[in-house]
Amino acid sequence: MARFCTLFSGSSGNSTYLSGSDTAVLVDAGRSCKQLLQAMEARQIDPRSLAAVLVTHEHVDHVSGLKVLLKKLKIPVYASPEVLEKLRWDGRLPEGQETHAVDPAQPFTVGSLGVECFDTPHDSVHSLGYRITTPDGLRLAVATDMGYISEQVRQVLTGSDLVLLESNYESSLLSLCDYPYYLKRRIASNTGHLSNDSCAQELVRLVRTGSTRLILGHLSENSNTPENAYQASACALELNGLREGLDYTLEVAPRHGPSRMVAL
Repeated sequence: MARFCTLFSGSSGNSTYLSGSDTAVLVDAGRSCKQLLQAMEARQIDPRSLAAVLVTHEHVDHVSGLKVLLKKLKIPVYASPEVLEKLRWDGRLPEGQETHAVDPAQPFTVGSLGVECFDTPHDSVHSLGYRITTPDGLRLAVATDMGYISEQVRQVLTGSDLVLLESNYESSLLSLCDYPYYLKRRIASNTGHLSNDSCAQELVRLVRTGSTRLILGHLSENSNTPENAYQASACALELNGLREGLDYTLEVAPRHGPSRMVAL
C-alpha cells in the first residue's frame, strides 16, 4: 500500500510525505523542523520511519527546515549535484551529512522505493521533480516549480497513479496583485511557475492517460486562491467529458498544514 500527503504546500513552505511498503521519504523540508514534526504527528507519521529527504531545489521555501531535520533524524539527502553544492555553500547541511547526487538519466532506489527524478524548468541551479514507484507498482509524482510542462516532465508524469502538480497563480490575479513588475515577469516566465490554466490542461491529458488522483499544489498566497485553482482544473476536466468521483479525484493541498492522508 502507498500513502501520500503534503505536510505544507505553497510559496511559504513545501514538504511532501510518500511511503510504500516499508520505506518512507520526504520531498523537501521547507518549513521549520518543529513545524514539520508537528505536521507529521498530526497525520500519525513516525519521523523515525523516514529513510531520506529528496530535495527538489535550493529555494528557501523548500529547504528552510532541512538542516535541523537532518541533524535530528540522521538520514541521507538526495538532490542534483548543483543543488547539493549550493546547500553546502549556504550552510544548509549538517557537518558530515550523507548526501547522494542524483541524475535524471539514472533511476535509483531508496529502500524498497524506486525513484526517478526529472528536470523542471525553474530559475534554480538545477531543479528536479520526483516520481516514486512502490513495491506494488504504484507511481506517485511530485511536480512543482516550473514555468511550463516540458516534454520530459510530460513523459515522466504519464501513467502516474497520483500526481501533485503545481497550480501556482491565476493570471488575472497575478496582473493585479502588489508584486513588483520584475517578480510578476519572473513568475509568468518559462523558468517561473505554472498557472492554473496550464495546470488544468495538463491534468486533462493525465486523466486521459490513466492518472486518477490529482492534487493541486504550491499555490501563491498573493496571486491565487484554492477556489480559483480548483475551479480552473475542475472546469477543464468537465468540459472534456471527465467526471469527478468516477474518472478522477481532485483536491487542493493546504498551505499551512497537512493534507488528508491518501492511501492507495
